[in-house]
Amino acid sequence: MADRHGAGLLDTCVLIDLPQLPEAALPAASAISALSLAELSAGLHTTKDPNERARRMARVQRIEASVAPLPFGADAARQYGVLVALTLAYGRNPRPRRLDLMVAATAVAHDLPLFTTNVGDFQGLEGAVKLVEVPPHG
Repeated sequence: MADRHGAGLLDTCVLIDLPQLPEAALPAASAISALSLAELSAGLHTTKDPNERARRMARVQRIEASVAPLPFGADAARQYGVLVALTLAYGRNPRPRRLDLMVAATAVAHDLPLFTTNVGDFQGLEGAVKLVEVPPHG
């Protein structure tokens, strides 16, 4: 196996699956985007099952307690524009991928690789975003 990365930004899908993922597949120092925290916080309200809502809330609280989210600032906003242009050039519609592209732009702005279980979400961005594929569910 390749050497473990020193630092990286965890995509929202990785945060959701975190308990099932092998630690060796993750960076030694993990960062998250404020956008991922927003996605997870919104996800609390998309289930009517109180047990699932409680599980989701516990996940968000663990994440909030363990790492401060990186902001989506001016540099990330500029990088987002570049990633939208690349997505269009690749022949894909960026609209349904806005949050994915913003999370990726946050990684680029902070010069971090993006750890994801969904590399397909980022097709066409390979030259602009350092992607690290995390095997889903171990």
